[in-house]
Amino acid sequence: MKKIKNIAIIAHVDHGKTKLVDRLLKSSGMFRANENIDDLSMDSNDIERERGITILAKTTAIDYKDYRINIVDTPGHADFGGEVERIMNMVDGVILVVDAYEGPMPQTKFVLKKALEAKITPIVVVNKIDKDSARPKEVVDEVMELFIDLGADVEQLDFPVVYASALAGTSSFSPDKESQQETMAPILDTILEHIPDPATNEGEGLQFQPALLDYTDFVGRIGIGVVKRGNVKVNEMVSCVRLDGSIKQFRIQKMYGFLGYKRIEINEAAAGDIIAIAGLPDISVGETVCTVGKEDALPILRIDEPTLQMTFGVNSSPFAGREGKLLTASKIEDRLKKETERDVSLKVEPADNESFIVSGRGELHLSILIENMRREGFELQVSKPAVIIKEIDGVKSEPYEDLQIDVPEEYVGNVITALGSREAEMVNMVSTGNQTRLTYVIPSRGLIGFATEFMTMTKGYGIMNHTYKEYRKMASNNVGERKIGVMVSMENGKATAYALGALEDRGVMFVEPGTEVYEGMIVGEHNHDNDLAVNVVKGKKLTNTRAAGSDHTVVLDRPRVMTLEMCLDYINSDELVEVTPENFRLRKKILNTELRKKEDAKRRA
Repeated sequence: MKKIKNIAIIAHVDHGKTKLVDRLLKSSGMFRANENIDDLSMDSNDIERERGITILAKTTAIDYKDYRINIVDTPGHADFGGEVERIMNMVDGVILVVDAYEGPMPQTKFVLKKALEAKITPIVVVNKIDKDSARPKEVVDEVMELFIDLGADVEQLDFPVVYASALAGTSSFSPDKESQQETMAPILDTILEHIPDPATNEGEGLQFQPALLDYTDFVGRIGIGVVKRGNVKVNEMVSCVRLDGSIKQFRIQKMYGFLGYKRIEINEAAAGDIIAIAGLPDISVGETVCTVGKEDALPILRIDEPTLQMTFGVNSSPFAGREGKLLTASKIEDRLKKETERDVSLKVEPADNESFIVSGRGELHLSILIENMRREGFELQVSKPAVIIKEIDGVKSEPYEDLQIDVPEEYVGNVITALGSREAEMVNMVSTGNQTRLTYVIPSRGLIGFATEFMTMTKGYGIMNHTYKEYRKMASNNVGERKIGVMVSMENGKATAYALGALEDRGVMFVEPGTEVYEGMIVGEHNHDNDLAVNVVKGKKLTNTRAAGSDHTVVLDRPRVMTLEMCLDYINSDELVEVTPENFRLRKKILNTELRKKEDAKRRA
């Protein structure tokens, strides 16, 4: 029987984790010589490839020497941190990937904390060693400091270090760049030497606990986890100890293992194997599948609670139905329910007949769902993200986050002023050369809408990272609202160069000549803090008199192009984003100009 090692790869976003897994797979000799492996990647989803991030945990396995090494590639972004925590229940070791220049970052701390709490054996891989700016020795010292800060025990502090370039496919045990060789053997050998084998008690009854979920139309919901003890076969009757303690028996219809980039059907599995099982339509994370008559539940896995919510509704704009195929509330509801089948961090509840409150772990978590729906042909309108307020010991509380900002020195003053107005509390400030690192604790509300402002303020040179910290007493009520006003169309039609040219000195436009607009649609940003109703469809009055110089072509500034994240960041609570397969449009909730003015007057009174 093949021996097993179970490991997870953890890292901060963009430190090369997924690339390293790809490289380990390609160097394992598991692919045919004529097989095109350049197009294969653990990030199989279109959005993952475009954005260069891992959204969902992926499981794979390679055969090396006489071992089967099961590898789980985890998301690095804080919005998907709940998955990282549950994955620690499936593995016996972690590879912590750290950039050879950047060193430990906020998510490095976040994911490592989860691993150390689970008492898991770590290996450190210092990646991107081939960078000119690499500083491997200092980075290893910083990693050691982080381990100490997080309360690592003596055994965990004695971690092995491998230096690598996942991009170049090289690695070695020396921090010296020249020692790099075209092989991943140092990493694979370190796994075999340092990561313990999974504990196996094959003689006892089955214990299997799903830590992740997947869903296919063919078999329904699939539970992915590790067989903690015993054996299991396809078509076997088993018991599931539910989260409420009740027991439900079911037959295992399908069972899958993992090898290379593929999920393969298997007939049996034993303790230590990472597998996926289908057969119970509503199997959930943290339940325990046992041998019938030997029901022995494992401790329930903690699932991170949502911290942010948005309203998803039927598109009610005058352009509804022009660009999408899936428009109705029932279609939107079915799609959202399907998403909750595979994403345990997502909660959906009806708001009214036409809309749903969708709660998730953060803006990225929810914006990726919106982007997927848009690409599938849905039209919908979504509200400003709002944090979920909780009553804790009789006190209104909201989520707070750790925020780390790296910014050139000349922008520090602006950043400090902007964060001060968002109730952020500075924890630390360190300058190195021309760069300054600012560390804050900030209400999650204070971060909504800050990303766009931050990029403008730092001319794109600033880097911002944040992770959920805890719930604390609620900050002041106006945190997170946009301070600047907008220009709102008061007419339906096509925007004209003449009208836009006349409005340019009032602010920044979001539309260009020829763009179709409707009453209540936001067409630009006003220079002042009040909203302005404007006519962007007005044409120049034609006369038979010509004045010298009056007919020069209008030269307009380029309009601001808004991505989905920028739109969600930008809107205020009286506004919506209209999302279709072809466009994002910003609009007011109340489209009629007169009604909106009356409502604004009431609010100010």
